Order: sequence, then structure tokens, then C-alpha cells
Amino acid sequence: MSRILDENPEIAELAHADLVRGVSAAKGREGLSADQVVRATILYQSNGWSFEQLAFELTFHAAYRGFCRLGLDEHPSKSVLHRDMGRIQPQTWEAIHRIVIHHAQRTGVEDGAKVRTDCTVTETTIHHPNDSSLLWDCVRVLTRQLESVAGIVNVSFSDHRKRAKRRALAISNAKKMELRVPLYRDLVKITRKTIGYAKRAVAALNQCKDLLAPAHAHLLKETIELAERVVDQTERRVFGGESVPAGEKLVSIFEPHTDVIRKGGRDTLYGHKLCLSAGASNLITDCVILDGNPPDSTLAVEMMKRHAVLFGRPAAQAAFDGGFASRQNLDDLKAIEIQDVAFSKRLGLAITDMVKNSWVYKKLRDFRAGIEGIISFLKRAFGMSRCRWRGLRSFKAYAWSSIVSANLLVLARHALE
Repeated sequence: MSRILDENPEIAELAHADLVRGVSAAKGREGLSADQVVRATILYQSNGWSFEQLAFELTFHAAYRGFCRLGLDEHPSKSVLHRDMGRIQPQTWEAIHRIVIHHAQRTGVEDGAKVRTDCTVTETTIHHPNDSSLLWDCVRVLTRQLESVAGIVNVSFSDHRKRAKRRALAISNAKKMELRVPLYRDLVKITRKTIGYAKRAVAALNQCKDLLAPAHAHLLKETIELAERVVDQTERRVFGGESVPAGEKLVSIFEPHTDVIRKGGRDTLYGHKLCLSAGASNLITDCVILDGNPPDSTLAVEMMKRHAVLFGRPAAQAAFDGGFASRQNLDDLKAIEIQDVAFSKRLGLAITDMVKNSWVYKKLRDFRAGIEGIISFLKRAFGMSRCRWRGLRSFKAYAWSSIVSANLLVLARHALE
């Protein structure tokens, strides 16, 4: 893995551009180099460590220190690692991924002739959402923020956190909806009162001359907007009996970008849907982080067009899950010069329309099944089951850095064969 990184110095150059953006080189102590930050991120993703564990290993483990090219006097702290790794943008990690794939193409590991595509979900780091817990979150976060501005502006407010917590617990323990409704009414009333305190604080901060006032006002405004959405969806669902569409639901005030995703009509997951492509080498060749939960059938053609751009030519053979199957997709994929297209469920499509013969269809169907193991490998060994970083930008950076780390390990294994 280290040798692959050395053979592609443009990886460090891309990371360096992010690390120095907005930072003065004339001030402060010398930090980690771009190459060290990339290597530390690979270790972080490959081992599932926390930043504290990563800092410990980079202090005492000689092999890891050697991989990250740390000098005798270099002992990065967890805060430094967190700061520097977080500066690398998701689009930078995507560009690094393309460099890794082109390296695999140059060395003959992956030629892009065969490709398989499937979707999965990476969850965000939130607790299981329900209306009462979301209202309780709003009350405690707004109250905490009000306490933080108490030294800047003089705003009177009451602390309703204990009362809100009791109501949320009572709702979770109530066995019937008739018992929950009055508790919900009181919890919504508490939340509205706290929102009112926060709005008065924002008005006072807007008139304040303190340098920190605008930042506090902005933070309060963001939380107020989220709290009002939570109150609205609770009133619609609990008091109005309305079924709130998944696309309109807010499931976390800490990760408001989280999508509600129903997978196969079985499980409800909270995170983001990813569409992944993999080659015969077991490398993840492409990834698209989707907005919402679009049907798989709308993704096949776009993924194959991206594949053709990445490798400079369309794949000769492509295999998909049954969810991608449709006559229109088959026609469109054939139109971009993919010779054999196999859907694991035919849905009325003739085998000879998709591929040359039944033998080719069976081989491609079996080939497609292999992506399930690749996705499992990503989730078990590289943390893709649940993102540990906060924010949509960080979610995307986390996903791409996991894919880059997994691909480097697969490339290294090919090099050792």
C-alpha cells in the first residue's frame, strides 16, 4: 500500500491543496504533511479506530509510524488528526479514488471490461428517531445554547429540560396512543416555549456589539428552524393523524441531512443510499452518494456512463440486481455499446435479448452476486455500515476515504500474488 502511494505522488498533492487552503504557513508550528494525513486516514479507516486510538497507535506502534512516515519527534494528538483529516474534501477523496483506479488499469489489475453494480445504505450516527425523542433533543439543545449566550446578552428563560425528559420517557412507556396524546401536547407546549426563548435571544444578539454574537445568533437560528420542523411533523402525525412522507421527515437535529430509506420493504434505515460499481478485480470502481431513495432502475444507465468516462470506453459486460431491470434500461445500455447486460431477475426480458446465450447469462448472474461480498467487506472492515463523522460533507468524505482504503488493500493483495 505504501508503495502504491509513493508511485502516485499526485495523491499527496491533491490533499496538500486542501490542507493549506485558508491556512497561513508563516504562523503556528509545523503540522503533518499531506502524505502523512492521507496515510493516517487509511489506517483510521482500515482498523475502525477512534481518533484517540489512532493517536495512541501512531505514538507507540513502530510499523504504523513507519507507514505514516513520522519522525522521531512527531507525535500527532487526536485533535490534530481530527482537524487535518477533516480538511480533505470529499471531491478530493473522489479524485484520489480515480488515481487509484487508473493505477490498477495501468498495472493490469483492472481493465473495466466487466462491471457489476448494486446499491447499499450507510447509516448516519443518530439514535433511533421518534417524535418524543426529537422534541426532547430540541429542548435540551436550545437550552444549552441559551446558557452559552447568557454571558453575552441578558435574556431570561426557564429550563424545561427535566420536564421534557419526563414527558419523553412517559410517552415511550405508554402502551396506548390515547395515553400518549396528552403527554405529547405538554411536550410540544414545552418545546414551543423554549423556541420562544431562543427567538428572543436571537433578537437580542442581533443588537449586541459582541464579536461572538453573530456566530451564536446563527447557531440558534439553525436550531430554531429544525425545532420548528420537528414540532410541525409531530403535530401533523400525532394530532392530525397524517402520514408524513419520508422525503419531508426530519429524523435528527444533529444530522438533518439524513434520509429515510426503506430497503426492500423490510427494514427502515437512516442514512444515505450509495450506488456502487465493482470490477472483476474486486475493486470498487465507482460510487454515487444519492439524495433520497431513488429507484434502482433510474441508476443503471448513469452508472455505466460514469464507468465509460472513468475507463475511457464502455464495459463489454455489465451485471445488475433485479431492481435495475427494465426494458428501457436494457435498450439504453445496449445503445451505449455494452454487449452483454444481465439482470439477476429478468422481469419478462428474454435471455437472448440481454446476452449471447444462457451460459453467458448464468456466468454474469453469478459474477453479480460477488458484489454482495464486496459490500460486506466494506461494511465489516472499513466502517461503511455506519458513518462516524458529522455533517453531509464529512459523510461523503468518510465514504470515499473508506473506499480508497479498501481499494488500496485489494491492490496490495494483487501485488503480492
